[in-house]
Amino acid sequence: PLSTAGLKSLSLLVPENVSGMLRALAALLALGLAAPYPPLSTAGRFIVDRSGKRVKLACVNWAGAEEKDGVAGGLQHQPAGAIAKLFKDQGFNCVRLLWSVWVVEANPVVKNDTLLHANPEFRGLHALDILDKVVEALSGAGLMTILDNHMSDNDWCCTEQDENGLWYNDRYSEQEWVAAHVAMAKRYKADPLVVGTELRNEPRSAVVGGKKLTPTWGTGDATDWHAAAQRAGNAILAVAPDLLVVVDGLSYSTDLKGVAGKPVVLSVPNKVVYSAHDYSWTTQAGLSYEDFAAALTTGWGYILNSSAPAPIWVSEFGEWHDPAKGELKPEAWLQSRLLRYLRENDLDFAYWRGDGTESRGTSRTFGAEAGFGLENT
Repeated sequence: PLSTAGLKSLSLLVPENVSGMLRALAALLALGLAAPYPPLSTAGRFIVDRSGKRVKLACVNWAGAEEKDGVAGGLQHQPAGAIAKLFKDQGFNCVRLLWSVWVVEANPVVKNDTLLHANPEFRGLHALDILDKVVEALSGAGLMTILDNHMSDNDWCCTEQDENGLWYNDRYSEQEWVAAHVAMAKRYKADPLVVGTELRNEPRSAVVGGKKLTPTWGTGDATDWHAAAQRAGNAILAVAPDLLVVVDGLSYSTDLKGVAGKPVVLSVPNKVVYSAHDYSWTTQAGLSYEDFAAALTTGWGYILNSSAPAPIWVSEFGEWHDPAKGELKPEAWLQSRLLRYLRENDLDFAYWRGDGTESRGTSRTFGAEAGFGLENT
């Protein structure tokens, strides 16, 4: 649970005018349960530990390792252990840690001291070795990690123009994507607090081979995300059978309607978790709460109470920490609508995002303020 000190530190990180949003987020964090005993599995609509006890994911996203330099954001400002401790003190119990296929295949030596100013012992290491240090810090703080394949290319996400909307593109095949997942699963298999892997962030349309392709569900062709998720999930479980496998919905992780007729079925039972995202631009701002909730339930929330229920993890939601820069004030959407929906439906979640400065990527300037970030420098 979020301590009084943790709530105070969280409130101090951002302007006073969003303290209401942070109080509401803190209330969600306070619902987190006791430390789990991994490995984790699913039981109906809930995630449970090896004793069968409910584990509610109360996570924060940590971006950067999926972008140009392949390094988690903020390591120029604070030691990895200090960042992990801050997340823990704020009440989070897990981190969604982003990575790309590029960083697995290229795994460059990181020579840029600017990226690692507060972690000089990391200088000269390969990118994945630095990621190892980040995971060690998270586990050392008692935080669970869910690995998220955010991109194939090393860049900022997400648009239909970034050519990363499918799980393959003109530079990285499906086979390479699966191989990268398997490599990551093997790499962290010995760490029991690495509890899951998210197969792909926000499936969406992309141009591949000169043609615009849109992911589908159950069509049996090259755009069939359901089939690809089963192939990748089974390959991962063959080498790391304890991991949860997280499957995002279509249309930027907003559409899981296909699950009703064709759920994801893997070789190891009770391992599938579905992921949904929601932002202020995802649903209509003018909707009443009742209509807003109905829209989310139609898109993905129905799974919780279906004849074959499964966990839903809202692995991204967030708002500008300075509402003057945002499209909507948090009270108009995040606090009064989405957080209410999360609370009323007892949903697992991951706030976007923890790191408060930008990593290097398209439309991103290294070191600039990350508008959605919780932390300052």
